[in-house]
Amino acid sequence: MSNDVNLPEKWEADYARGTDGWDLSGPTPAFKRIAASGRFKPGRMIVPGAGRGYDAREFSRHGFQVTAVDFTSHAIQEMQRLVDPAAPIEILQSDIFALAESFNNSFDYALEYTCFCAIDPKRRADYADLITRLLKPNGIYIDLAFPLDGRAGGPPFAVTEAEVFNLFTARGFELISREKPADSVSPRKNAEELFVFQKTKTSEE
Repeated sequence: MSNDVNLPEKWEADYARGTDGWDLSGPTPAFKRIAASGRFKPGRMIVPGAGRGYDAREFSRHGFQVTAVDFTSHAIQEMQRLVDPAAPIEILQSDIFALAESFNNSFDYALEYTCFCAIDPKRRADYADLITRLLKPNGIYIDLAFPLDGRAGGPPFAVTEAEVFNLFTARGFELISREKPADSVSPRKNAEELFVFQKTKTSEE
């Protein structure tokens, strides 16, 4: 069985073994808080690496039009199994890096948690380029960056605050806010930070 993070087979095996430690069995507390806060006006949102779709459905419950993307059949089947008529989402099976150009400049929001840290670190610039092309001008990137603990190896591969900041400001994003969430799940307290960036009108499309 391949252990290449670029291939869905690696992640399918994790689901099959029950080694899907990224899964919180429910919506991420910080995202649940944000979705309910009214801070962000409902709009079209994309969730890359959506897994079982907890966060996608949470934002949908609050009026967002959400596209949840994953490249593993298991995740897609789980999202279909957990479908909630009160929280409809568009479910799309695709490698995020292969998303059609028809999605360019289509989304008001991109929501990130445990996708950035799961991809090959060599592809992080590609990921930032992807988010840039998917978001509309003035679009919002909501990123709960994890793990900020300097761990060796992965996945999850270690992330730094400076790396996140530099990747997105270099692409014309403005940092709107950042916080260490008080409501992080216990094992991840002080190992994650919530960034909110806005894509400026002058960003290269």
